[in-house]
Amino acid sequence: MYRSPTALKTKLALIASTLLAPVSSVFASDGVVLKSNDLVGISFWFISMALVASTVFFFMESLRMAGKWRTSVVASGLVTLVAAVHYFYMRDVWVATGSTPTVYRYIDWIITVPLLMAEFYLILSAITKVPGGVFWRLMIGTIAMLVFGFAGEAGLLNVTVAFILSMLGWIYIIYEVFAGEASKISASKATPGVQSAFKTMRLIVTFGWAIYPIGYVLGYLVGNDPTASANSLNLIYNLADVVNKIGFGLIIWAVASRETEASTGK
Repeated sequence: MYRSPTALKTKLALIASTLLAPVSSVFASDGVVLKSNDLVGISFWFISMALVASTVFFFMESLRMAGKWRTSVVASGLVTLVAAVHYFYMRDVWVATGSTPTVYRYIDWIITVPLLMAEFYLILSAITKVPGGVFWRLMIGTIAMLVFGFAGEAGLLNVTVAFILSMLGWIYIIYEVFAGEASKISASKATPGVQSAFKTMRLIVTFGWAIYPIGYVLGYLVGNDPTASANSLNLIYNLADVVNKIGFGLIIWAVASRETEASTGK
């Protein structure tokens, strides 16, 4: 059944408002409010609003994308939507208690990080046929990185052993996007725009994601009390997500927009 762009946009707006409605509650009703000198709390509010705005932007922009590029932009919107929901909860818990349980971060990451890694596969698939092995290798590295990282932070595994195993997963990902099959497909078959996006995305995965193992080391491997490190770690993690989630999605949007315009002549 044909639906006009206006009808699609209206339906998408209703879906977005419904999904985000449950996260709109705050502790202010209980008398707990954000203090003006709470930099971590302010960063939670900032990233929460930025993620919501990004979600609406990506979903609305996906409607004008051509072919498989729409999937890539929708995936970016899903990343920011999931992260926004978790940040609303983490924000309220921080304002009320001054702490953020580790499990909140990992519930977010176990969903959003695989989606981010899938973007490498999706943008290549939009312009050429890509073997399924590329997707699964990226997923294996991602899941290993997250599972072992959580095991270490949650005390389920020795923190040093967990860190090493998690780092091996990250290194496996970096190898795939710099020297593996994904990188070779990008170099040989992708358009200049896709190649540029691919290179920028892998730089984010390398340098932007480096903040997380650094945080792990500072919190668990150099003798610091994780609780004492909570303020700086949360502030750094929150600001890093501006680049690692929103910035990453904007790269996808930019290349999708260029490729769509090139294919449609608009």
